[in-house]
Amino acid sequence: MDTVVKRLLREAGQTYAEETGIPLKDQPAALFKLLVLANLLSARISSDIAMAAAKELFEAGGGTARGMSKLTWQERVDALGRGHYVRYDESTSSRLGDMAEQVQDKYGGDLRRLPVEAERDVKHASKLLQEFPGIGPTGVDIFCREAQAMWPWLRPYIDGQAVKGAERLGLPTDTKKLASEVPDKDLARFAAALVRVARDKKLADSVKS
Repeated sequence: MDTVVKRLLREAGQTYAEETGIPLKDQPAALFKLLVLANLLSARISSDIAMAAAKELFEAGGGTARGMSKLTWQERVDALGRGHYVRYDESTSSRLGDMAEQVQDKYGGDLRRLPVEAERDVKHASKLLQEFPGIGPTGVDIFCREAQAMWPWLRPYIDGQAVKGAERLGLPTDTKKLASEVPDKDLARFAAALVRVARDKKLADSVKS
């Protein structure tokens, strides 16, 4: 493994889910929490605020589809406010409620059914994920980039943001070559680290030095 890659994983190799306290496990609650996080991270807002807001929602009882839909609109707004996610709090509260209802209606509250529905095809999964309110192409990238830790059929999932990080570090920008830099089990951590580098020049300089 390249020295830069080793240093990158050491300094920044934590997924956004892990930093938010979401276990990367193929379980209904963990997958729903990851979907919530992808929704929050999709907005033009700092990742720290999005992760803080996610934690507040989970602590308020919104860590499952059923729990999220049981929260009132105002309870979701209040949780988002405690996480300082105030710019988009009202519209986001509505989207999260609608998303939770949809997860329950279509998947029985269990996103492990999504790979079955998608026949483990990445493009099909992308279309299904974009049926959720608040999840567009950016949200799909965030979700799949981290879900590849539990769903091997998504691998390698290296999105445009990760490629930008690779470019900044002088690593290959061809996604297959880039993915081959680490073992499959480390791909989610590697992709998250590359995204962090894409967003943080100081971190990139630290990894390169």
